[in-house]
Amino acid sequence: MPEVMLDPDLVLFLILPPLLYSAAQDSSYQAIRANRRAIGLLAVGLPLVTTVVVGLVACLTVPHLPLAAAMVLGAVVAPPDAVSAQAIGRRLGLPRRIMTLLGGESLLNDATALTAFRIALAAAAGVTASLAEGLFTFAAAAIGGVVVGLVIGVAVSWLRTWLDDPPMETAIGIMVSFATYFVAEHVYASGVIAVVTVGLFLGQRSVRLGYATRLQDEAVRKSIDAILEAFVFLLIGLQLPFLIRGLAGESWVQIAVDAAAVLVATILVRFCWIYPATYLPRLFSAKIRAREPLPKPGWVFVVSWSGMRGVVSLAAAFAIPLTVDSGDAFPARPEILFLTFVVVVGTLLIQGTTLPWVIRRLGVSTDDDAADRLAFAAAQDRATREADQILDRYAAEIDDDDPRRLQVVMLRKWVMTQRNAAWEELGPGSETVGESPTAAGLRMRLEILKTQRKVFLEEHAQGRIDDDVLRMALRQLDFAEAQTDREA
Repeated sequence: MPEVMLDPDLVLFLILPPLLYSAAQDSSYQAIRANRRAIGLLAVGLPLVTTVVVGLVACLTVPHLPLAAAMVLGAVVAPPDAVSAQAIGRRLGLPRRIMTLLGGESLLNDATALTAFRIALAAAAGVTASLAEGLFTFAAAAIGGVVVGLVIGVAVSWLRTWLDDPPMETAIGIMVSFATYFVAEHVYASGVIAVVTVGLFLGQRSVRLGYATRLQDEAVRKSIDAILEAFVFLLIGLQLPFLIRGLAGESWVQIAVDAAAVLVATILVRFCWIYPATYLPRLFSAKIRAREPLPKPGWVFVVSWSGMRGVVSLAAAFAIPLTVDSGDAFPARPEILFLTFVVVVGTLLIQGTTLPWVIRRLGVSTDDDAADRLAFAAAQDRATREADQILDRYAAEIDDDDPRRLQVVMLRKWVMTQRNAAWEELGPGSETVGESPTAAGLRMRLEILKTQRKVFLEEHAQGRIDDDVLRMALRQLDFAEAQTDREA
């Protein structure tokens, strides 16, 4: 493999924004708002506590590591990357509240950790800052990020609605995360919070877009996410040769002890924060007990175990300058880089690979899917009744011998099929044996679409239709098949 040194700007400006934007688009503003206390403790309180605890452990164990430089290491490894945890959770059906907490944490903890990193870096470089100045810096960056995100979100929402051009609207959606991050950082605001804000804003307003734009947006975002996430882990692995060369002449026994201490501290501090943050507020506040039911112990453990680190930590570590303002080398920079690598890979291997087993072992599951299907079926039932009223009005206006009467009959059957399919999702009734009517209809429709596609391909092969006609026909059949798959 070629030697590729990680460029912090590559991660912070080109990889992080689209991943944050996509996660924000898929998040629920209402759910985040309803869980704002818990998410705030995870996304703001936990990174700050991690910075201090890991910094103190590193200062006590790593030789010749000043406290200020140790705090830089603590800030670097503070933000968990919940992408892996969310992917595992979706596949194994984690409860929605856990997914909301992990998603909200991953959206906002980078802003807290990167701000703490800048303050610690300034202190290590000899630029002292008081606690009040640090809090003011964080507050200003956060407020500025929200303002930038909202301004760009309003502008992009208006522009995409006015365009009515799905490819162009999707292209703008791809670029908005990069532009938002760049603008926010240029005005000394938080680029992370700005991207999260614009993602949540545009995600809530995606219902105003056309169906083609929504379908295209989701497909493009998922493809970009898959490429970037794979590229991220490739970058992580390719850094190992640089890190090993940077430790030439060091005692590997001492390095192993330091790495183990920092890794264990990083994992344990999450437990030591989450358990008290979960139970103490409910113990002392009746209002919180009434508003937030006590979570099951297994739920708390899963959230505590979902602390894998990612490429943001490595990017921050590589952003540490080679020298400080006095011209001296930054203290223990090679050790900080290697320890960051150990924490990232260690948490991914230890926690990431065992998280599915932990979820199954603790029986952390939910009936959210069943509740969702019931709510959807009830809403679909009401929508069907409303549609029936419209069809009744059209039927009253059309004579029995009018050819349009057939369309009313077909539409009524289609509406009834939608309602029956929604109720059948809840499970077969006692009178249902074998394949349900809706499932049989969908199976036959797919067979018809397959046959029609085969005919169009044969017509094209024999030269009776050209490429433009074939593409138009296949596009219509693809939309019909997509609709059939969605109903299946």
